[in-house]
Amino acid sequence: MPMYRKSMLVLLVLAAAVIGGIFYGLHAQEETVILDAASEKQGPLPAGQAEVTVYVTGAVHKPGLVTVPAGTRLAEAVAACGGMLPTAVKEGVNLAQVLKDGQQITVPERQQPASAAVAPGARTANPAAGGESSSPLVNINTADAKLLDTLPGIGPAMAQRIIEYRETQGPFTAIEDLKRVRGIGEAKFAKLKDKVCI
Repeated sequence: MPMYRKSMLVLLVLAAAVIGGIFYGLHAQEETVILDAASEKQGPLPAGQAEVTVYVTGAVHKPGLVTVPAGTRLAEAVAACGGMLPTAVKEGVNLAQVLKDGQQITVPERQQPASAAVAPGARTANPAAGGESSSPLVNINTADAKLLDTLPGIGPAMAQRIIEYRETQGPFTAIEDLKRVRGIGEAKFAKLKDKVCI
């Protein structure tokens, strides 16, 4: 009888161990499945929560960096810059295009005829020798760095300073405001004043 009890006890212990092992294995497997499902759900952030930053320049009221939700179209970024100037060529940009992070958009400006009147404070350039007219004036409120770089005495670094000034201080109200940009003194301004307008 004691042997029978001992055998029964051993069998019960073994059965309990097997059942416990099976239960533990099923529980661990279920936990793994739950974790995998959770990681699948997390995945990448939905497009609506991500943001992109673009640089809008050219014929807009407030050129500069604009941060918008991913999936935004160019029309909204232009609106965030105060909209297009009256001289903007609207057909020159695709307002329906979806923006990408780091993109630069330049809204082109309609070239004014040389005989057109210029804003107060701007001077027209004298005709060049031989009767040929000189190049059109550069609008310091809308010109990009490449165009500003074509002005006498303005290199890439100075062109960037002019852009940074108008982004932080707002558009120039007179060409004389150029003298407020670090590095542009009376001598340099004298070379520029007949080449620029606002």
